[in-house]
Parts: sequence; C-alpha cells; structure tokens
Amino acid sequence: MDTNHEPRKEDILESAKRIQPYIHHTPVLTSRAIDEIAGAKIFFKCENLQKAGAFKSRGALNAVFSINQLDINQGVATHSSGNHAAALARAAQLKNIPAYIVMPENSSKVKVAAVKTYGGQITFCIPTLEAREEKLNEVLNETNAFEIHPYNNYAVITGQATAALELIEDISDLDTIIAPVGGGGLLSGTALSAHYFSPSIKVIAAEPSGADDAYQSFYQKKFIPSVNPDTIADGLRTSLGSLTFPIIQRLVSDILTVNDQDTIEAMKLVWERMKIIIEPSSAVALAIVLKHKQRFDGQRIGIIISGGNVDLMHLPWK
Repeated sequence: MDTNHEPRKEDILESAKRIQPYIHHTPVLTSRAIDEIAGAKIFFKCENLQKAGAFKSRGALNAVFSINQLDINQGVATHSSGNHAAALARAAQLKNIPAYIVMPENSSKVKVAAVKTYGGQITFCIPTLEAREEKLNEVLNETNAFEIHPYNNYAVITGQATAALELIEDISDLDTIIAPVGGGGLLSGTALSAHYFSPSIKVIAAEPSGADDAYQSFYQKKFIPSVNPDTIADGLRTSLGSLTFPIIQRLVSDILTVNDQDTIEAMKLVWERMKIIIEPSSAVALAIVLKHKQRFDGQRIGIIISGGNVDLMHLPWK
C-alpha cells in the first residue's frame, strides 16, 4: 500500500488480506449479565485473544509486511510501553529481521517479557515521551533500522482498522462502536472502517479522565499534548498523533471520559462475568457505557477489547 495518504476503503480490505495468515479473526463475545447491568446489547470484539495479546498485532504486521523489503533489511524500531513493542517484535521475527524496541523503565513486566519472547532487543529509558524519542533516535542512528511508530503511521492505522472491519462484518445493525483512545491508532482506524463499511454507526472514544488529552483536543479543536498522565490504563497515556487526530476530529462522534475506579469496576465485571482477562486500557470502553447508561439505553454496541496483557502480580484491586 502507499503509506503516504490517509487509508482508503481498498487499503483496509487489502490490509485484511495481507495480515490474515498471521492473526486471529478474534471472536465477538456477549454477556447477558452485563447487558442487563448496562441496559444495552453489547458485543465485545476480543482483541485480548489476538496474537501477542492485543490489536496492535494488526498494525505492526501490516506495516512490516507492506514496506519494501530493502527498506527494512536493517530491521525495524519503535518506542512503546508494551503492546506495540511485542507486536512489532513478532512481525519482525516473522520477516527474519531484527526489532529494536525502546521501552520506558516502568513498563509492565509482562509486556517486557513478551517483547523478549519474540526476540525484540530492548533499550530502556526514563518514562517521558521526550526520553523515549531521544533514545529511539540514538537507536535509529546506530542501527539504520526503519522506524515504525506505534500509531502515527498510515500503514499501522490501516492494520488497526481491520478489527472494526471484522466486527462490522460479523455483527449486523450496530448503533455504536466504542474504542479506547491513547495515541489514536485504533480509534482512527475504527472510525475509518465504520465510515467506509457502515456509515450509520457512531464511533465514540473512551478515555481515562487522568489522561484526557484526546478529549481536550477534540473539543478545543486543536492538539493538546498528554502531560503527566495519571491513570492505571498504561496503554492510554500517549498523545494523539498528527495523522490520527485529523481523522478522529472528522469521523468520531464523541469522546467520553471515566475515572480509574470506574475502569477497575468494569474490568472486574468482565473478569467475573465473562471469564476473560482484559487489561485496564480495554475496560475503559465498557466503563463509558456503564457510566452513561441513559445515553446508550437499548442500543446495540460494539466494544473493542483492545488487549489482555496484564501483570497478574500487580492487579488493580486487592
């Protein structure tokens, strides 16, 4: 695919074919108990059951497999707190090229272990965006690797769009799709798939109130960076990208926020009632529905469960 333009309908369909041999077509699960609590019919697209444990496999694979082989012979590199790191390391392993990953030193142990499992070469840095970018530049200069940004990359966004494409194909007559938002790769991809394949669906973003830069950017109609985010949803602490923000501004209906306690309650509910492991960043989407019951009353709602990579030694409840 041409990675210099915003993804088109045919790009998303091509991406779905390209990555299909290397990913799971993840199941859509339902829970009568949660439906009764929420007052809506909810369809959970379970990307926690995806390869490498998160939707990020889609974007990383699409990027690595759609870039000219000569450009990536020296390997690929990125900075990531976890899920993109593991996904990129796995994609690189499938291509037999090195993956150089810059991770903040406070990254989840389970996510660090996953990167190592897939052969990723990790460089740790202090947990600020500036430090991550600075260290990545050093790695790129040393290795001549090809940078694949976690979300500010059209090939990555196109890959992420395939999760919503599958959901729309599998479940008819959805009123709304809710996706969490951090950097905006999943959200912008979801919005594009809804726009192209089922334009009547509203796309709503879920964001922690302690990291509400996307909410602020959306309503102030200008980019507001994430500064000192404070949330247990470690995958949602990043700022929007220059490529994701315009798509979100144009195609997303609303961004709603919830506090960490709401997120923890939603996470526990899914673990207890559905018997599946989801991470806090995923639970934010259900928390939105439970907090705004009147708004979603009686709707058919698709929720993208973005990932399930949880450190079982440090769960957010006693």
